[in-house]
Amino acid sequence: MPLLRADCANCFALCCVALPFAKSNDFAVNKPAGTPCKNLQQDFRCGIHTRLRDQGFRGCTVFDCFGAGQQVSQVTFGGRDWRAHPETRGAMFDVFPVMRQLHELLFHIDQALGLPDAAPVHPGLRRLLSETQEWTRADAGALAALDVAALRGRINTLLLETSELVRAKVPGRRKNHRGADLMGARLSGANLRGANLRGAYLIAADLSRADLRTADLIGADLRDANLRGADLRGAVFLTQPQLNAAQGDQHTQLPTPLTHPTHWL
Repeated sequence: MPLLRADCANCFALCCVALPFAKSNDFAVNKPAGTPCKNLQQDFRCGIHTRLRDQGFRGCTVFDCFGAGQQVSQVTFGGRDWRAHPETRGAMFDVFPVMRQLHELLFHIDQALGLPDAAPVHPGLRRLLSETQEWTRADAGALAALDVAALRGRINTLLLETSELVRAKVPGRRKNHRGADLMGARLSGANLRGANLRGAYLIAADLSRADLRTADLIGADLRDANLRGADLRGAVFLTQPQLNAAQGDQHTQLPTPLTHPTHWL
């Protein structure tokens, strides 16, 4: 779904303004929500885009709005930017995180619909796809009042069924590490094929050369995880931001349509 890919040229730099960040390994400074980043230029472009990591803004290279930025900018607010139309600021910045969640949900639904083994739940997923798409076209007031958690819960029920159906095809015993604390775990070369890693904490874990084919990685925290040489083909619900936060190399095998981050060596 092309609309689920960020198109910064048609966005009013919402991620650089609406969202807060704190001084840390990911950001060089503190910035409150609704305040433009100091690196944002008048044309809504980043002044240090090619040097973000060198300048201490690694978090910017990890983030992905799944196309929510251009949806809010061009559809919800009809191309009216917050500088020329300051009356839109509050509502636009409030709606952006909501739209980002909706687009992430659409990404997962779209992926599930592309999995033949999940055919039994495809009808339900199509209904939720249509409903979620309708919400992305709603006005700012309706979006601000939307109970995203309730919608996410309904969608997650079917995504969980999708995961079970897909991973059931993997031969042998499948590991269950759902929500597990695996920070810094030594899993180099581990057989995690078809494993349940939903919501697992894999921060700085060594997953080099691990077999992660068909593993469920929805919500897994892969910050600084070593994925060099790992096989992630067919991994379920893996996202680009998760890969952007990890470490890998040209030998890391990825599922379509995800790509190797430019900062991977």
